[in-house]
Amino acid sequence: MERYFKRRFASTTSSSDNVGSSSSRDVDISRDVDSSKESELQDILANLIADPGLRPQMLDYDPNIRDEVRRAYLQKGPCQPKDHTFPQTDLSGYDRRFNVKWFDEFDWLEYSISKDAAFCLYCYLFKSNFRIGQGCGDAFTEMGFRNWKKKDKIRQHVGPVGSVHNQSRQYCVDLMNQKQHIRTALIKQSEQARIDYRICLTASLDCVRFLLRQGLPFRGHDESDTSSNKGNYLELLQFLADHDEKVKAVVLENAPGNLKLIAPTIQKDLVNACATETIKKIIKDMDGAFFSLLVDESRDVSVKEQMAVVFRYVDKSGDVIERFVGIQHVRDTTSNSLKEAIDILFAREELSISMLRGQGYDGASNMKGEFNGLKTQILRENPCAYYIHCFAHQLQLALVAVTKGNADIATFFTSCNSLVNIVGASCKRRDILRDQLQKDVTEALEKDTFPTGRGLNQETCLKRPGDTRWNSHYGTLLSIISMFKSVVKVLKFIIEDGSTDNLGEANRSLREIQSFEFVFHLFFMRSILGATNDLSQALQRKDQDIENAMTLVKVCKDQLQHMRENAFEALLDQVSSFCAKHDILVPNMDDAYVAQWRSHRRAPIITHLHHYRVDIFIQIIEWQLAELNHRFSEVNTELLLRLACLSLDDSFIAFDKQKLLRFAEFYPQDFNSRDLLALEDQLDIYITHMHTMTDFSQLKGFGSFARKMVEKMLHRTYNYVYLLLTLALTLPVAAASVERAFSVMNIVKGPFRNRMGDQWLIDSLLVFIEKDVFACIDNETIMLRFIIWKLIVDNCNTLTLGRKFLESANGCAASHS
Repeated sequence: MERYFKRRFASTTSSSDNVGSSSSRDVDISRDVDSSKESELQDILANLIADPGLRPQMLDYDPNIRDEVRRAYLQKGPCQPKDHTFPQTDLSGYDRRFNVKWFDEFDWLEYSISKDAAFCLYCYLFKSNFRIGQGCGDAFTEMGFRNWKKKDKIRQHVGPVGSVHNQSRQYCVDLMNQKQHIRTALIKQSEQARIDYRICLTASLDCVRFLLRQGLPFRGHDESDTSSNKGNYLELLQFLADHDEKVKAVVLENAPGNLKLIAPTIQKDLVNACATETIKKIIKDMDGAFFSLLVDESRDVSVKEQMAVVFRYVDKSGDVIERFVGIQHVRDTTSNSLKEAIDILFAREELSISMLRGQGYDGASNMKGEFNGLKTQILRENPCAYYIHCFAHQLQLALVAVTKGNADIATFFTSCNSLVNIVGASCKRRDILRDQLQKDVTEALEKDTFPTGRGLNQETCLKRPGDTRWNSHYGTLLSIISMFKSVVKVLKFIIEDGSTDNLGEANRSLREIQSFEFVFHLFFMRSILGATNDLSQALQRKDQDIENAMTLVKVCKDQLQHMRENAFEALLDQVSSFCAKHDILVPNMDDAYVAQWRSHRRAPIITHLHHYRVDIFIQIIEWQLAELNHRFSEVNTELLLRLACLSLDDSFIAFDKQKLLRFAEFYPQDFNSRDLLALEDQLDIYITHMHTMTDFSQLKGFGSFARKMVEKMLHRTYNYVYLLLTLALTLPVAAASVERAFSVMNIVKGPFRNRMGDQWLIDSLLVFIEKDVFACIDNETIMLRFIIWKLIVDNCNTLTLGRKFLESANGCAASHS
């Protein structure tokens, strides 16, 4: 099956007479074809529709490109979604549906999920070659065949030897007979030429591999022969030639003009072959497993809206896997546009939405809208694709809500941001801060008041918080505490320097940070963010499961509750000690406290102790707990409460057979009435067996449980229980993997590569993110993918050697055909 291919259509007339006289670059295979038509063909071949019910008719294509479209469809093979759940149709009072075994009996048969109808691939491709009235009806080409109770109609469609179907089949065989198709364009090559081509292709692929893994650009600003820097690809290829005599003998200067494999189109084809094999391996690793969908959208550096898609599934070893499968440019961010882009992705990879068991997005209305959001549109097609609001996003919203709801805390974070901006406003101030910090550390080490050791007391600076990542504020508070003395001296230097820039802000910041109120807020919010920081970090793990996430949320709530009841005195002592160390006045806690914005006459008489303990400490913690309970109330659904019965804690103390049976009822596509009865019997045996297994008593979380079941081969013995476990693990926890993809996108498509095409970005990003998958793909597989397509499309002298290379690939072609 061909995926993600950037294809070119060209008509070349190269022969043995012009090989030596060609330019120093590859023959420009598009020089005889109008560039607009070439671009149009590229788009058509790169986005072939797999569903036969949605394809345009062959007559709708330009006559000059029909054969290329036909070859592409034949390379993909018929659309046969064997894992799809075929719907029932009432035919004469009986429920009938498509039989998946027909795919094995009729290799030409296709099934359209959108129309619930069968089609013929051969007749679709070559029906236009026959005149009306020759027996080529529309049942298997346009309208589709749906009379499931009459299988004989399918055999009748094949007909006798001279039928339209059999003639169409012969046309397909002739079209794919490459020896016949390119016989007039091929010339005989020597054995040495075939060896040289292989060496040249291997060297080019090695360069492509290195650049893709590092996320580096390929092309340079000036790639002429006189340039001192021709770009990463050409320079790296020259480096390989300089250090390998075999490569040097066949690349660049010594290679024939049209065999250098250095043209930009060749680079893109090689990258596309790498990306195609990578996504192919990911889909193969899924092996028809249930999966969840994680989607988010963001703008790239060229201000184009990009939608990233990640699949979450459980592999054969019981491990939870999250894989980036692509990025798609969308014209707008409405739910309809996002759903259309997902449908295109599913159709291209021949995936069925019926295998979807979960959805994970942030809280945007276009994602989780109750009426027309992406979540709702997918649920209409598959009610078992349950939605889980991103845990990390909910935690962030809870933290933001607290800061916005309290004037003192909101003012404190504003002061922190202002402080970071003032101190880091120029290189000079940063250098002063580093020098002062170094002096303070040296002085403290001489007095033996600082701990020493590897990795301690390194050069650092104030960390700038991120607007959308509240765990970054935690790092900012830690840096302010550790560098407080140095920051005060830098602010004093700015004031004494007398510069008009930031003078007033520096004076205000100095007064603010040298107050007891600021220090109390500093240490208090450090404690709050410290309690949630571990949860925030844990939620971003790729293998995090829903049970562990719920446990971590509960632990965070318990920690905050314990802090509310027992931690105020310790916090007050810590703040007082810090103030004494830095000569900050500590107020008498029994004195009256009046806020600056209140009238002293009308203000209620409260003490400093009451203000800091009740109005700040207790109130903020209670607000935080209320927000956590509110934000995470969505996960306290019946589905997830029943899911908790699979927990291993305390020797399966939460096990409840009836709740697990009701949990299975949430997935009617996977558990019919017979399966539910079998599950009920299996659960009794399963729990008895688990109590006798010491290997399972120390496990934590569903992930380790699933791996241990596969290791002990119990996933086959208790297949229904393991299915429940995989459904639980498939549910998404956080959309961190999608957001990491956007961070990587800023590396691959930076300011100096902002003109990257969509397909070039898709291929580069996929390989760079899933580099561990890409590393498992050998060169033979990628070269085979590259050469097969070039043989089909380019049909030029260069590829004669590619065909010879295939013939000498030691059976590689047969193993991948």
